[in-house]
Amino acid sequence: MVLLAADGVAIEAVYEPADFDADVTQDAAGRVPVTVVAHGFTGSAGRPHVRRAAAVFRRYGAVITFSFRGHGASGGRSTVGDREVLDLAAAVAWARRLGHRTVWTVGFSMGGSVVLRHAALYPAGGPDAHASRHADGRGPAAADAHGSVHADGHGSGPADAHGPAHTDAVVAVSAPARWYYRGTAAMRRLHWVVTRPLGRAVGRYGLRTRIHTSDWDPVPLDPAEAAARIAPTPLLLVHGDRDPYFPLDHPRALATAAGPQADLWLEPGMGHAENAADEALLARIADWAARRAPGG
Repeated sequence: MVLLAADGVAIEAVYEPADFDADVTQDAAGRVPVTVVAHGFTGSAGRPHVRRAAAVFRRYGAVITFSFRGHGASGGRSTVGDREVLDLAAAVAWARRLGHRTVWTVGFSMGGSVVLRHAALYPAGGPDAHASRHADGRGPAAADAHGSVHADGHGSGPADAHGPAHTDAVVAVSAPARWYYRGTAAMRRLHWVVTRPLGRAVGRYGLRTRIHTSDWDPVPLDPAEAAARIAPTPLLLVHGDRDPYFPLDHPRALATAAGPQADLWLEPGMGHAENAADEALLARIADWAARRAPGG
């Protein structure tokens, strides 16, 4: 399936029905929830670790995986977490058009920052695509020279043009709490890939990721600020104590910003993102979502 993000970028997406051989959560009408999986930087819908996560989540409901712009078979170029919120909104809106009343978003690393911003910018009952306004009432969401909408740090992003794009539960795994972090060797390498011409060539040909050459303008909503805006939607933050990219001050800052409505799991021995999330952890995440936001 090819979806169109609000700025016209083509997004590769895959829908998989629930595995009814497992104990799938259903409502009184037989409807099942759907998990929308947001992969990390350089991932895609077809990567083995994403497929493994999808297989676990299918035991609890349907699953949508997709490739962010610049990744996999999607069009465009990666903006490393900025306009990717439009890609996620398109996938969530598709889930609702398919008839799912309950949508869980689970994001890893870059995808974790995206699910946080998405939940903050696309609240349930939010404005439609023709009436989107900043939270302070100063005017419509900004569009750039190419006509794309910036879901920036100044208020609600638009609902997806194809229908409601809000989520019912949010899980951010290995997510950063702030932008431009360079405090670890892994993040310094990532910044080289993203910001340098040679690094972007390595990204394109070595990591199969096409990266945009422009800086963020405006800078997107900070992940910690986004976390503070998510309530009352249930939020789970998951982070490994051996994460080589983001140390434990990141999940703790996110949890502090989110307040008591958020749950924080610090996982002993876990590394980074979907590559480090084993099946037992993925099942615990799905169990949490089924408890906090049951439905079909």
